This record gives sequence, C-alpha cells and structure tokens, in this order.
Amino acid sequence: MAPKLDIETYPGNIINNEFVPTPNTRHSINPATGSPLFKVPVTRAEDLDAAVEAARKAFKSWSTTPFSERAKLLLEYTDAIEANRDELENLLTKEQGKPLSLSHTEMDFALSWLRAFATMKIEDEVLQEDEEKIIYSTHPPIGVCAGIVPWNWPILLGVGKLGPALITGNTFIMKPSPFTPYCDLKLGELAKGIFPPGVVQVLSGDDNLGPWITEHPGIDKVAFTGSIATGKLVAASCAKTLKRCVLELGGNDAAIVCGDVDIDKCLPKITTLSFLNSGQICMLTKRIYIHESIYDEFRNKMVEFTKNNIKTGAGTEEGVVVGPVQNKMQFDKVKDIYAQIEKQNWKTALAGQAEESRNGYFITPAIIDNPPEDSQVVAEEPFGPIVPLLKWTDEDDVIDRANALRTGLGASVWSKDLKRAERMARRLEAGSVWVNSHFDVDPRVPFGGHKESGIGMEWGIEGLKHYTNSRSLWVWKKIFE
Repeated sequence: MAPKLDIETYPGNIINNEFVPTPNTRHSINPATGSPLFKVPVTRAEDLDAAVEAARKAFKSWSTTPFSERAKLLLEYTDAIEANRDELENLLTKEQGKPLSLSHTEMDFALSWLRAFATMKIEDEVLQEDEEKIIYSTHPPIGVCAGIVPWNWPILLGVGKLGPALITGNTFIMKPSPFTPYCDLKLGELAKGIFPPGVVQVLSGDDNLGPWITEHPGIDKVAFTGSIATGKLVAASCAKTLKRCVLELGGNDAAIVCGDVDIDKCLPKITTLSFLNSGQICMLTKRIYIHESIYDEFRNKMVEFTKNNIKTGAGTEEGVVVGPVQNKMQFDKVKDIYAQIEKQNWKTALAGQAEESRNGYFITPAIIDNPPEDSQVVAEEPFGPIVPLLKWTDEDDVIDRANALRTGLGASVWSKDLKRAERMARRLEAGSVWVNSHFDVDPRVPFGGHKESGIGMEWGIEGLKHYTNSRSLWVWKKIFE
C-alpha cells in the first residue's frame, strides 16, 4: 500500500531517508493569489555535505544492484506517485500556477517517463572479437548525480533526471527551484520509503544551493534545466572539478508555415503551443514564419481562435489555458517586453495586457504583427504569452532567418508537401525538429539543444548514456594458454 502524503507538512529535507530540518526556512507564493505557501527548508552547506556523503556511500551498493531490482523499485516508486497524483496535481497548480488540466498532463507524462526508463537497459556492445580477444564498449554509472530542476515543469523535469540516474546505477540529489519546491520535496518523501538510504535525496534551498552543488567535489555530474545565462554559470562552475554536466537551456523555436497548409487544421495546435503554460515552456512556438500568400488569413484566424479559446485565469478555474506567470521576476521581464510594444511601435494583431490583477501575475496573450526581424520580441525568448508573426516568401531566406539566432532547441515546418517539408526540416539547426507538429516529446527519444540551447542530451538511450562513463574493456583470451 503506497503511503498517502500530507501535502501541507514539510518537516525538512530528505537526507539519507530521514527528514532533516534546518534552522532557517522560507516559503514560495501562489502566483494566482500572491498568498504565501508553506514553509520549506533552507539548506546549509553542511546539509549538502551530509547528503553527498550518504549518496557516495549508497553508490557502492546501488551501482552493483542488478538492473531488474533497480527497475522494480523504480516502478514501485512510480506507483506510489500515482497513488498520490490528485494531491500532487493540486499542489502543482497551487505552487506553479498552471491550469489543473495541464498539471494532470504533466503527471501523466511523469508516470509514463518513469515506467519507460524502467525498461531501458544500456547493453554492452561488442566492438571487436576474434580468436585472441574480445573488446566491449561498456557504460558504468558515473557516481553521485545532482539534478537542478526548473520551476516551469517541476514534476516531469524532476523525475526526468531522477529516473535515468537511478536506472543506470547512480545515486541522485534533487534540487528544486526555490520558486516551486513543494512537489519535488513530496517526491523525495515518497522515495525515502522505497529506495535504500542515500539513493534519492531532495534538498530545498535559496540561491546559494545551486553553486554549492556545482562546485562540490563529491558530486560527479550535474543535470541542469534553466536559462542560457545560468547554464553558462553552471558549466563554468562544473569545470572547476571537471564534473560532467548536461545543460538543457532556453530556446526560441521557429515554426515555418508554408502556403499550402490547411489553416483550419494546423492553426489550433500552433496557437495553443504559443500560449500553453503562459508561454513558459522552452520548446513552444515562439517565432511563427507564415508564407505571405496566407499571412493575412492565418493572422486573422489566429486572433479569433485566441480570443475564443485561450482563456486567462487562475489554474483552478474551468477552461483556463493561460494561468499566471509563475513568479514576480519573470512577470517583470514579460511586462517589460509588453512595454516595448508602444515604445518600438510594434503593430499588434492582438493587444495583451500585462498588469497585476487579483494580487496574481496575470498576463493576457499578445500577437505581434510582422515586427522587424531584429526586434526584441523576435530575437529574445519572451517566456511569456506573447508571440510574433512574420512574413516569408523565399525558402532559403526563411531557413536563414530561422537559423539566425544562437538558440537551437526546437523548430518545425508545416506543409502538405512532406518531401519539401522534410527537406526544409533537415536544414534547421535545432535538437528537435518536427514536420506538421511541434513540442512532441517521448522518454525514448533524445532531447536537447544545439548552439547555446544546451550541451548533451536527456532521455532516450543516448540521454541515459550521459549518466554513465564510456569504458572500453579488452579481454585477451589466450595469453596464459
């Protein structure tokens, strides 16, 4: 029988399968109301040291635990999460702000991801074999891995690091975002009743904790999801001890819409994927290039669809798509971009509003009508519910425009002509490229960015290998004959 969580009880960090309180606490807020949420720990350096020591001790036995046993425990853990999914989904909406329907989707993904990871075994590969020798490529676990989790998808991106780390034989320390610590602490609470001590630990903290983790000599790998600016700091910090790092950073995804599309069929998905989670997803459609032959019709229909179908409000309200922006820091950034509309004389197809209301961080969607290519709303990732529409005529030119930025996370091409669309897609510089879709993800498919959108991959066998070292094993057969 899976334990039932008491959602409003946070007695401490999860260290070595124990609740460990801290002298100081902090709290986040509900972004829909501005109300304070429950108190959580503020980790000290000595708490991190204790967690690392427990993780290093646990690694010795966990790394030699058979794959079948690791998979069994990972599935038990998944079942325990599922038994508490309703409480966790409500907590996720309360701390993150997303609509309950999207919290439900995130939980569906998290459970599917964990169950998929439990089936993914990295097998030895025979590179060469003859009468004298056999040479294997093997993949032993790295050691103690840390996951630094962002505030936009705290459950999915938390277990999306935890699962690959554990199934490959590593021990794992999770650091939730200070803005959304609650669900991840509860995930740690469930883990402590299933895994051996030191295998899964969760530490909540302030802005000091991230740098302590990346600099700690006892941590062997950091998996980080967040902004490009912070990712560069993480990489520099990890370099001091030459620890491995995988960075999944920001994007500014281009969607190229060709003139032959059926607008009514593709527009709902493109529009929804411009504003989902209030634009706070790194792989949304953030620059929409529309062929000039259908530009006006597409723009007008997108405005109407947004007015009629993209409702803004608290995540607990029925039918809401755009919840509040998650925190004041991000709210102020998005407000600044909205302020540029008048300053830069951008033409709006749909004018959004960016003002605090009901004490929450609510911003309504905005659609910018063919702004200059070098404008802020095109060149920078807004991470809010604002999207530019841009005209294109020439195929080579639109590919160049889509590839012009230093980001390269995702991109898409939309066309009835699949050969042409695939040809164009193969020229786009991004880690994930879709034809006639966008933001499709799967635990068995590698995920990561090109250029400044990241280093390394997550998920899929390729992503799991980033939690291992590559080792060549030479076995000479006849030397003692």
